Amino acid sequence: MHDLIIIGASAAGASAGIYAARRNLDFKIITKDTGGEVALSGEVANFPGFGQTDGITISTKFQEHLKIYNVVPETDVTVKSIEKRDNFFYIQAERFGKDLKYESRSVIIASGVHPRHLNIPGEQKYRGRGVTYCTTCDGPLYKGKIVATIGGGNSALESALMLNEIAEKVYLINKNPKFKGDTVLIEKVKKAERVEIIYNALTQEIFGDDFVKGLRYKDADGNIQEISVEGVFVHIGMVPNSDFLPEYIEKNEYGEVKVDKICRTNIPGLFAAGDVTDIPYKQIAIAVGQGVCAALSAVDYLNKLA
Repeated sequence: MHDLIIIGASAAGASAGIYAARRNLDFKIITKDTGGEVALSGEVANFPGFGQTDGITISTKFQEHLKIYNVVPETDVTVKSIEKRDNFFYIQAERFGKDLKYESRSVIIASGVHPRHLNIPGEQKYRGRGVTYCTTCDGPLYKGKIVATIGGGNSALESALMLNEIAEKVYLINKNPKFKGDTVLIEKVKKAERVEIIYNALTQEIFGDDFVKGLRYKDADGNIQEISVEGVFVHIGMVPNSDFLPEYIEKNEYGEVKVDKICRTNIPGLFAAGDVTDIPYKQIAIAVGQGVCAALSAVDYLNKLA
C-alpha cells in the first residue's frame, strides 16, 4: 500500500513526482511513456526560464530532475481502471500483456491527452502510410515532398512552420475563416514561403493507393476540391486520456476531469493535474504548476487521514 500513485510522467506527473519525493512519500509513477505530448511539441518559446527550446529538451529535463531523487517512472503501463474501497484506491493496469495491480491511499491523475481524429474515409487506412498526428516525429520523412497540415490552432501552425523548412510545399487547411492560435505563429505562417493557407475548408476524404496521394475538401461554397499530397499531418486538437476513470468521477462534456482550484476531484484522495483536467489553458507551464499543486494537496490529504 503506497501513499501515492501518480498516473502520467510528463509535465504534470513529473512535477508532482518531484514534490512527492521531496516530502518523502512512498509513491510510484506509472505511465505509458515519459514524454507525453510535451515530447512531441516542436519549437517551445513560452516556457519560463528556458527561452527558445523544444519539447524533447524539456521532457528530458523533467526526467533528469526526477532522477536526482532516484525516481524512475514505470513505463509502458496502461491503466485499465481505478476503484476506491474503504478509503483506499485499487488500480488495475497492464504491461506487455501482464496484469498489474497497485494499491494506494491517494492518486494523482496526470494522464494527459491524445490527438483527436478527423473520422473521415481514408484516415485509418493510411495511418502510418502518409497520415500522421506528429509533425515532430514524422516531418523529416517528407523532405522535398508536397504535404498538408489540417487544423487551425497552435499545433497546426507549428506543424506548418516546421514543414516549411522540410517539404517542397505545405497546404495548411483550416475549416474556419481564421486561426485560433498565437498571433506570433499566425504571422510567421503567413510569411512562410512554402505554405499555402486554405480557409473555410472541411476535409472530406484522404485517398491514395498503397500510400497517400491526395485529399478532398469542401470549400466555402460547398464544392468538393481535390489536392495532391504525399503526406497529411492532422492537428485538430486533443482528447483527454480519461476513459479508464469510473463514471462517479466528475468530468465535463469533453471528458476532462473536473478539479477545484487545488486540483481536487469530487472524490477525496483523488487529484488531477495537467491537460486531462478542465483547466481551459493547455500549456506546459500550467501543467507543471498543477502537478505541484496536486502533490501538495495530496500531502495535505494524507496528513489528515486518521
